[in-house]
Amino acid sequence: MDLLTTLVDKGLRRELPTRDEALAVLATSDDDVLDVVAAAGKVRRQWFGRRVKLNYLVNLKSGLCPEDCSYCSQRLGSKAEILKYTWLKPEEAAAAATAGVAGGAKRVCLVASGRGPSDRDVDRVSRTIEAIKEQNEGVEVCACLGLLSGGQAERLREAGADAYNHNLNTSEATYGDICTTHEFSDRVDTVQQAQAAGLSACSGLIAGMGESDEDLVDVVFALRALDPDSVPVNFLIPFEGTPLAKEWNLTPRHALRILAMVRFVCPDVEVRLAGGREVHLRSMQPLALHLANSIFLGDYLTSEGQAGRADLEMIADAGFEVEGTDTVTLPEHRADTAAAGCGSGRGCAPCDDAGSSEPVAAGAGAGAGAGAGARTDLVAVRRRGAGTDLPPNA
Repeated sequence: MDLLTTLVDKGLRRELPTRDEALAVLATSDDDVLDVVAAAGKVRRQWFGRRVKLNYLVNLKSGLCPEDCSYCSQRLGSKAEILKYTWLKPEEAAAAATAGVAGGAKRVCLVASGRGPSDRDVDRVSRTIEAIKEQNEGVEVCACLGLLSGGQAERLREAGADAYNHNLNTSEATYGDICTTHEFSDRVDTVQQAQAAGLSACSGLIAGMGESDEDLVDVVFALRALDPDSVPVNFLIPFEGTPLAKEWNLTPRHALRILAMVRFVCPDVEVRLAGGREVHLRSMQPLALHLANSIFLGDYLTSEGQAGRADLEMIADAGFEVEGTDTVTLPEHRADTAAAGCGSGRGCAPCDDAGSSEPVAAGAGAGAGAGAGARTDLVAVRRRGAGTDLPPNA
């Protein structure tokens, strides 16, 4: 396909595709899925070889969030039967993190529910970061604590944090449909605060919330403009007890197309296969490794993931290798910029490309193809790991 040849050439040059080209990837047929994966896989291998970075989540504070994000099992008014607990002690969080590192995780992601941290919360997380790094040489720590206020990003970096995560989740035009307690611009501001403080920015999306293909392209282009180092691609986990419990809009093939589109738009960025992969990709997860160079190991915040051992076997069986702590994840040109603490928000991408304003093609539709036979039984609430008496899944 001429489209795929063009996109591969652009990806190898780190050149931004047009919005029409990105939409065309999402509109490809099921007959062309393997061709799409193969093409995006060439771009992935150019910048990341066959390495897979493992990340491990530690939920520091679960449930009882005052925000009303429709997709979240921890939201205000959620009836999802999830674990609820207040802050883990630093030693408890460090023990959970160590289990993930023992399973091969290179990065530990510390997450806490809530609108954003108080200064006391930042102190608490800082002590947790220090405890984790004392016990695990070479581990990266990413904090995900919600909306940041002045000076908090700098304090987290001083405590040893390497990165900060705050996802954009969906397009600016439809953000108000999924959340009313804060705005899209608040999320952008937090990512920019993290970058300005010298933290590696991590920001991604959630697919499958009923959005159109245009929305997916818009949020990925917004991410390209922000230029985070990591882009997690989540697929909605439709928890019972949340407003989006009945949103089963994805097939495994369309999930692969979404990942391929992200790779073409963000060719040299760490694309992370994140929440919902087991639910929506199912037996096609190994194909996704040709698109994403990073995954979460084990469980998520409030849902069970695939067994850690199964993840490691899948990576090996597909011909990939786990990235070691002695390997720099990002390509040299991005790693150098990150080390310099560039807070431009556009890092290594050609700046004139990042500001592209080409119109979105109309009429492409959602294209998600709500799958007949969606495996709703795969949504399992997490009952183990941090915050419980049961060992973690790592």
